[in-house]
Amino acid sequence: MIAFVAGVLGLAVGSFLNVVVYRVPRGESVVSPPSHCPRCDSLVRSRHNVPVAGWILLRGRCADCRVPISVRYPLVELATGLLFAAVALRLDTAAALPAYLWFVGAGVALALIDLDVRRLPNAIVAPSYPVLLALLAGAAAWDHDWSALVRAVIGGAALFGFYLLLVLVYPAGLGWGDVKLSGLVGGVLAFLSWNALLIGAFAAFLLGGIVGIGVILIAGGGRKTALPFGPFMIAGVLLAVFAAAPVARWYGSLLH
Repeated sequence: MIAFVAGVLGLAVGSFLNVVVYRVPRGESVVSPPSHCPRCDSLVRSRHNVPVAGWILLRGRCADCRVPISVRYPLVELATGLLFAAVALRLDTAAALPAYLWFVGAGVALALIDLDVRRLPNAIVAPSYPVLLALLAGAAAWDHDWSALVRAVIGGAALFGFYLLLVLVYPAGLGWGDVKLSGLVGGVLAFLSWNALLIGAFAAFLLGGIVGIGVILIAGGGRKTALPFGPFMIAGVLLAVFAAAPVARWYGSLLH
């Protein structure tokens, strides 16, 4: 039931994230004016604002001027709903669920914006620090596990310091937006465990390397082809949430 409710919430959040991804890079308000067609400025009717179903009902076109509506809109809504449901199923503690749902929502928006404009806006990253700190503190208090919160703070600071060192040593390799995001990534990973922190942080570079090689071999890119790193950082967190424990057990069995 929690996963179902989280999935429905994710569909609604995904609809809002489409607005965030479009407006935040342009410096526009995400609440005013209401959702409207960027071509004819007609307001989106309430029945057409239903996640996924609204796009299907409209057959992928504006109700007024019939301009095509990108299929990315329902895909973002559906993906966010599925991620919310999956995270709710995976987490052992319901107390920490709000924090991880917030991170997933912010992560989806940041990944898409980074892919679109190669930026990780402060308007999303900066407020996520106090929000996640408060939510994780509440989870630690509910579960009587303050060590998890301490671990999150240390992990966030450690990964932030690591990324800061990387960008100072090799500025062309990472952006300052990646450095600012790294504290959030480290915090939510370390709250789960030290293994999750190590696996999630490493996974970001592994995934980035694999995709980079693919771009060189398939798309004809070069070693200097710029790729946004934010999506790989977000993907690393998701990978660690679902796979850190089995990966740690598998690696431990190799050592023994």
